[in-house]
Amino acid sequence: MYQYHKWLRSFHAVAKTGSFSLAANYLNVGQPTISEQVSALEKRFSVELFHRRGRFVELSAAGVKLYEITQGVFGQEDEALQLLQSFSQRKHGMLRIGAVSPPIAMSLTYSLMQQYPNIDLETSFTTEAETLERLYNFDIDVAILALSEFDHRLTTQLYRTYPILGVVRDDHPWATQAQVSINEISAQRVVLREKASRTRQLVEEACHTRGIHLDCVMQLNSREAIVHAVVQGIGVGFVSAVEYAEQPGTKAVSFIENPLHIHYFLCCLGVRRNRPIISDLFDSCALPETSHT
Repeated sequence: MYQYHKWLRSFHAVAKTGSFSLAANYLNVGQPTISEQVSALEKRFSVELFHRRGRFVELSAAGVKLYEITQGVFGQEDEALQLLQSFSQRKHGMLRIGAVSPPIAMSLTYSLMQQYPNIDLETSFTTEAETLERLYNFDIDVAILALSEFDHRLTTQLYRTYPILGVVRDDHPWATQAQVSINEISAQRVVLREKASRTRQLVEEACHTRGIHLDCVMQLNSREAIVHAVVQGIGVGFVSAVEYAEQPGTKAVSFIENPLHIHYFLCCLGVRRNRPIISDLFDSCALPETSHT
């Protein structure tokens, strides 16, 4: 079993990093050792785990299934080491939070700092796809995401719901109004986030349902860029209410019909839901709404 463990760890490192050379650096061993151990694993069980294309490798169908298992095996090993390190630092535990939205994640982080002063907290921000990948790889413990689809590997729980606001320049006709009809969007030039943005998806879905034409004149990949585009008069932007910080030259308006809301979910790997710190977090953040598993 010890031999298999070494072979599986080499396989996992290649799958995680995407190359044999990066896997060697990751495990701090020679590249020939990695190649030999992966080859030994494939030969022992008569299976191809990687498709090799020069310096690049791609998981085979069998490799994908095995990687789902090794993510849990070696992720929990890493978790055990982190726990031991926290003890050596006289901490009572560690919790790593990943998110796409700094405002909502920092609010949770601050609350946890007050509730668990002896826990080592880390908060990081990446795209939804990157955050999910880090969750699957055990690089973070929980995530706050505006999910559009739910993966069977995750336990998710509704965390917060916020309206989506329109953001305009302070000389725009909407700036004098507290609310406008969503139908008025059809007469506006708009600036949108990238297609993977949940905010954009919700705006597009609401407009499509009502037969409202969206005149997108610019696509940007950050909330800050959206606000700068609004200030320049390029078009109307859209942000979650929790993410809007009033800036000179801009005004946020809500929609009369209140049709646009974004849901943020607390997520963790299902196999880790009952870890004490994660369990406490989910229980303390529970809302009346039904959770998804």
